[in-house]
Parts: sequence; C-alpha cells; structure tokens
Amino acid sequence: MDGYYKYKRTGKRKEIFNSHHGDKQRQNDNLMIKELLESFANGIIIEEYPDTGRGESCLVAGFTSSGKPIHIVCGEVNDRIVIITVYIPSPPKFKNLYERG
Repeated sequence: MDGYYKYKRTGKRKEIFNSHHGDKQRQNDNLMIKELLESFANGIIIEEYPDTGRGESCLVAGFTSSGKPIHIVCGEVNDRIVIITVYIPSPPKFKNLYERG
C-alpha cells in the first residue's frame, strides 16, 4: 500500500485515523493508542489486499516497545492512513506474528 510505504520510507508522518471498528477492536484487546502507534511505526507489511471493495489495504505486523505483537489492517483515504482493525494475533488463525495457521 503506497501510503504505508511512503510513511516508512520518508519518515513523513501522515495523519492516522482510527475507524470506529478499529478503535473498538483496540479496546477489546486492551491496547493503548500508544502501543498501536509503536507497532505501526516499526511494523512490516505481511499481506496486501489490492481491492477489498473499499480500496486497497494491507496487514501490518509489528511490536510494541514492550514486545507485544500487534496486527493492524490499514488503508488510505484522502491522503490519510485509516486503521480498519487492530488485534493481537493468536492461534489458530496465526502460527506466529507473520504466518497464518
């Protein structure tokens, strides 16, 4: 996803918008916004979704400063990165941070 690559490559911090669903999921996993931003900043794209009906998006895998693994699905709208959902990956869906189960 171009927006995330630009965010990582240039160091320019695009505006990040947390969708209502993304924020509910963040709260369900007891994740702080600070943790979401930490894992987003050091994460890597592990899956890309060219068009999900709402445009392209990607799955970013990263860690918080305390080592907690987080997955973030994000897209780009009007030059803003939108957090679609966020969660802590776990079996059986994921073997580890980077591999589906």
